[in-house]
Amino acid sequence: QVQLVESGGGLVQAGGSLRLSCAASGSIFSINAMGWYRQAPGKQRELVAAITSGGSTNYADSVKGRFTISRDNAKNTVSLQMNSLKPEDTAVYYCAADLTTAQAMGVIANQDYWGQGTQVTVSS
Repeated sequence: QVQLVESGGGLVQAGGSLRLSCAASGSIFSINAMGWYRQAPGKQRELVAAITSGGSTNYADSVKGRFTISRDNAKNTVSLQMNSLKPEDTAVYYCAADLTTAQAMGVIANQDYWGQGTQVTVSS
């Protein structure tokens, strides 16, 4: 029942900006953390940015100073503002969340969830 849906990906020229958004829906008791990962062709998936419900943030060194993560706990959403984009930022970006949810048979548990991914392409 729990789903993460990303939006905002697309094609942009180097130096441009994009804003990614992710909305979590379903039987969610609490959001422990949400963030963004990315995976480029031939490379491993890497953490881009993460934020806890309390507001603590973490960024990959490659995006620090250019990207900003924010959240709206009341709406179960997280956003990633990406400025000064570079061709090396090209990747599929995945929303991820550590949630406390209601599972089958009435079990309450913490679990990681992933979105389907959204393509970000930066041209030179």
